[in-house]
Amino acid sequence: MSLSETVVLINTGVAVLAVVLLIVRFKLNPVVALVLGSAYLGLSTGLGVEGTIDAITGGFGEIMAEVGLLIAFGVLTGAILQEIGAIQGLVAMLLRVFGPKRMPYALSVTIATALQSIFLDVLLVISAPLARSLAPRIGRLGTARMATALAIGLECGIVLMVPGVGTLALAGLLGVPLGRMLVFGLLVVVPTVIVAVAIMSFLFTKGWWDPAKDEGRIDSIEPDGTDQRAAAPAAAPAVDTPSPEPSGPAEPAATSVAVVAPAQPQRREVRLVVLLAPLLGALVLIAAGAVTEIAGLQNPVVDFVSQPVIALLAGMIGTSLVGRYAVGRKRVERAIATGFRESGQILILTAVGGSLAATIGKAGLGDILGQYFTAHTAAPLLMVWVIAAALHVAVGSVTISAITAAGILAPVAPAIGLDPVLIALAAGAGSLFAVHVTSNTFWLLQSLMGQTTRGTLKSCSVGVSVASVVAILLILPLSLVV
Repeated sequence: MSLSETVVLINTGVAVLAVVLLIVRFKLNPVVALVLGSAYLGLSTGLGVEGTIDAITGGFGEIMAEVGLLIAFGVLTGAILQEIGAIQGLVAMLLRVFGPKRMPYALSVTIATALQSIFLDVLLVISAPLARSLAPRIGRLGTARMATALAIGLECGIVLMVPGVGTLALAGLLGVPLGRMLVFGLLVVVPTVIVAVAIMSFLFTKGWWDPAKDEGRIDSIEPDGTDQRAAAPAAAPAVDTPSPEPSGPAEPAATSVAVVAPAQPQRREVRLVVLLAPLLGALVLIAAGAVTEIAGLQNPVVDFVSQPVIALLAGMIGTSLVGRYAVGRKRVERAIATGFRESGQILILTAVGGSLAATIGKAGLGDILGQYFTAHTAAPLLMVWVIAAALHVAVGSVTISAITAAGILAPVAPAIGLDPVLIALAAGAGSLFAVHVTSNTFWLLQSLMGQTTRGTLKSCSVGVSVASVVAILLILPLSLVV
C-alpha cells in the first residue's frame, strides 16, 4: 500500500471518528457534524478547497434529486394515515384473523412492511396501547412477546423496507432503483422479523423473562393523544424519525374504523381496505416496475406509473382524497402541515449523508478498498455491517449509522462489482444492532409497554440485535447469487 493510500485510509477513519465524537461527546447536531467531517476529509486528502466544496454540495444535491420527493410523499402519506385512524383498524383486523397467540408475528411483520410511511414514534405510540391490551390474552409472557415484536417490526422496517425513511435514503445514496430495493427488502425483512421474534419467544419460555423484575407500571394514553408516561431518563438527541403527537389511538373493535377525536365532528365510517388501498397500490406499482425491468418487458404506461416518484405521489393523493371523505378537509390539511413541518430534519440529514459519501468517493477510498475485496467474498458486507453496528452503539440513531456506513462503502460497489442493494441491506442490518438508552424508541417502549429498564434491555436491545444478526446472515448468501 502506497503512502498516499495510507493517508486516505487514516484520514477517512479520523473523519468518521470525529463525526461520532462531535455527536456523542460534544452534543453537536448530526447535520453539522457530518458536514464538518466531510470538509476535513476533503481537505486532508488533497481535494483542495474547491474540490471539497464541490463534493459536499454535489453529494447533497444528488441525494435530494434521488429521494427528496420520495421521502416527502412517504411522510405526508403516513401523516394522513395516522390522522384517519388506519392503524387501529389494521390491528383490529389482524387480531380477528390471526388470534391473540399469533399476534406478535402478525403485528411485527405488518409494522415492518405495510406501515413504514408512518413516523416511527407516532406508530409506536398508536400501536403500543393496542399491543398491551392484547398482552394478557397471550399469557404470562404476553408483555415480553408483544414489546419485542413491536421493537423488531418498528426498527427493521425503517432501514430494510420501502418506504421506510432510512431505506429510501440508502437506496438514493447507493443508486439502487426503488423497485429493486422493495423486492430485496421484502425478501430480507419478512424472514428476519419472523425468525427474530421466534428466537426471542423461545428465550422467554426458557425463563429469561421475569415479570416481577422486568415488568413495571403501564402508563396510560389519554383520550386527547398525550401519553402520561413515567419520567424516563432523557434520551440523546439523535432520533430516527420525528415524533409529532398523535391525534389519539382507539382500542381495536372492528375492521371498519370509526374514530371520534375530542371536540371534533363525527367521522364517516370507511372500510379499512379503502383507507390503505392508495398506499398499498403505490407499493404494488413500484414492485411491478421492478418485475417488468427484471423480465425485460417494456411498456410506456407501466414504465411511467411504476416510477417511484409517480407511484408515491398517486398514493399520497389517493390517501388524501380518502381522508377528506373520512374525516374532512381540515383534518387532512392539518396532517399534511404536520408532515411538511416534520420532514425537514429527515430530508436534510439524508442529503448531508450524501455529502459525506461523495467526499469519500472523490478521496479515492473505493479504488483502494477495491484492491482487497471481491464481489464474491463476505468481507465488504461484513465490514459495512460492523461499521454500521459500531456507529449505532456510539450514536444511537439507526438512520445516521446506516447512512454513514453505506456512504463509506458506496465507492467500493462499482470497483468490485458488488450489487449496491446488498450494501444498502447490510448497512441497514448493522444499524439495528444494540438499540439502547440513547434511543427514544427505547424509552417509549419502556413506558408504554409497562417494562422496567432491565426488561426493555431484553425486549428492545437484545431483540433488535438478534434481528440485526439474523438479517446479515440472510443477506450474505444473496451475494453469491445477485
